[in-house]
Amino acid sequence: MATPDESPAAKRWLPLEANPDVMNQFLWGLGLPVDEAECGDVYGLDDELLAMVPQPVLAVLFLFPITCQTEEERLQQDNEKRDASSKVYFMKQTVGNACGTIGLLHSIGNITSEIKLQEGSFLDKFFKSTASMDPMEASDNVNTHFICFTCADGELYELDGRKSGPISHGASSPSSLLQDAAKVIRGMIQKNPESLNFNVIALCKKVAGAY
Repeated sequence: MATPDESPAAKRWLPLEANPDVMNQFLWGLGLPVDEAECGDVYGLDDELLAMVPQPVLAVLFLFPITCQTEEERLQQDNEKRDASSKVYFMKQTVGNACGTIGLLHSIGNITSEIKLQEGSFLDKFFKSTASMDPMEASDNVNTHFICFTCADGELYELDGRKSGPISHGASSPSSLLQDAAKVIRGMIQKNPESLNFNVIALCKKVAGAY
């Protein structure tokens, strides 16, 4: 049992800004080489705007407001038995306001075979030391929340550190990851049409000569 000072409510970070430049500096500073990958805005979910996102897309981050409905769905999903591929890297969120950081760690943790982290860097050591660990059991309360969408073992997975495990949204592939994630995101936005507090960011692999 957690002591009062160790409880999820007692541990809070400054939230990571939903800004690709801020996220890039964060990742680059922790060991993602500048020439390997970077975050960029997704300006809309229509096909024409999705086509503007540099390829290949390695992961998609989605910021959305927490509502009574999203909390009910989270609790319902936690009560459902789900089998996720063993290839999915997933970790629980145990610190308040850390969802942006957890979202980025989910993004990088599921593409370590696609990118080369700086040897001996924080990210390199972190993922090597946690690759075989079980997700930690904890949660907290925030007003907005980041989740990550990634493709693993031929399926689209939603990775939300406040849920008990990965959520599969069906078949996907690296080439269709962005479009598949956008379809799920559109459905989530439609459940809260009055809110403007949504943000979509793509983590894209840099291709030599493409920039």
